[in-house]
Amino acid sequence: MTGISAVLAAVLQAEGAAAPAIPNAPLAFAALAVGLAAIGAGYAERGIGAAAVGAIAEDESMFGRGLILTVLPETIVILALVVVFLTLG
Repeated sequence: MTGISAVLAAVLQAEGAAAPAIPNAPLAFAALAVGLAAIGAGYAERGIGAAAVGAIAEDESMFGRGLILTVLPETIVILALVVVFLTLG
């Protein structure tokens, strides 16, 4: 056990209770990490997308910059997925 599940087991053992078995804990934590990264990327894209559309509406030459800045937060989710596949694979 690593991370949060190890801390939880140590606390429960200190209390005198048996440590519960957490099935598929690494998969659950990996899913939580990717989900939180996706929520953060979506939150970032909300403001960036609105600003990019406004900039493109005023000056069409800003399309390339707007596209790059809009896609940039998605790399967080891609990196989270890569880490999950390398760790659990």
